[in-house]
Amino acid sequence: MPELATVETGTPAASAQGSLRTQYLRAFAGLFLRDLHVLRRELFPFVIRVCMNPMLFLLVFTFIMPHMSGGASMNPTSAAMGTSFSTVLLPGLMAVAIMFSGIAAVALPLAQEFGITREIDDRVMCPLPVAAVAFEKIVFSAMQSIIAAIVVFPLAYYIPSTPVVAHVNSWPYLVAVLILASITSGALGLTIGTTVEPKQIGLIFGVVVMPITFLGCVYYPWKALDPLPWLQRGVLINPIVYMSEGLRSALTPALPHMHPAMILGMLTFFLVLLTWLGIRGFKRRVIG
Repeated sequence: MPELATVETGTPAASAQGSLRTQYLRAFAGLFLRDLHVLRRELFPFVIRVCMNPMLFLLVFTFIMPHMSGGASMNPTSAAMGTSFSTVLLPGLMAVAIMFSGIAAVALPLAQEFGITREIDDRVMCPLPVAAVAFEKIVFSAMQSIIAAIVVFPLAYYIPSTPVVAHVNSWPYLVAVLILASITSGALGLTIGTTVEPKQIGLIFGVVVMPITFLGCVYYPWKALDPLPWLQRGVLINPIVYMSEGLRSALTPALPHMHPAMILGMLTFFLVLLTWLGIRGFKRRVIG
């Protein structure tokens, strides 16, 4: 009989907990659908933001310059590896698109929401924990980053005048890298958006984003830094290195790249670290 009483008294609590989870899921889905509606209204600026930088880079370095040099490669990295610069560049530009979209989708809106008008207060009034509101921003930015990578792929594949040699050995591995890289970029955007003051957010692209891009193995494989061992070890603190190397190992496995286990492990590490830092900063800015 005591066991029966325990079950009966525990049932309402379990039901209430299940109802609370349902309420949280509905509120989370509502926030996500709201952001999706805003993105649909601003679809053209989103496509321009995603396409402009990789399209110009591809046009200049993989279409115009090869024609100017009579079709010869003008990149020492690609020449040393016996492949076209277009092949080297494909995964790197996809990584840049993922990172830029993640930062732009979180850090820039937060600069406005944490501004004088405090638009963030409207979001945190929804029936969700503050940490869940922050996590929704990461998830929504990850969706944008995946779309950005998909949009960049045909550009990087068809614009270059030299053929791109891409081959996927493992689709599950490619999907895992895309998801981990996209969520990590969103977490990076949340960390930046909650750490930097709104009026200084414009400096981030010159002080943070550009350096980690050029030192992120985007335009060259990590293995190509062997002649500079101090730099090769130093760039390992840069999360975009593992995004670039992960996509390089998934799309162009013939090129030298890091071991997949190291790539997945470090992407997971940066995902946990940046998510923790971003959510902690978000709660501090909202509550404190």
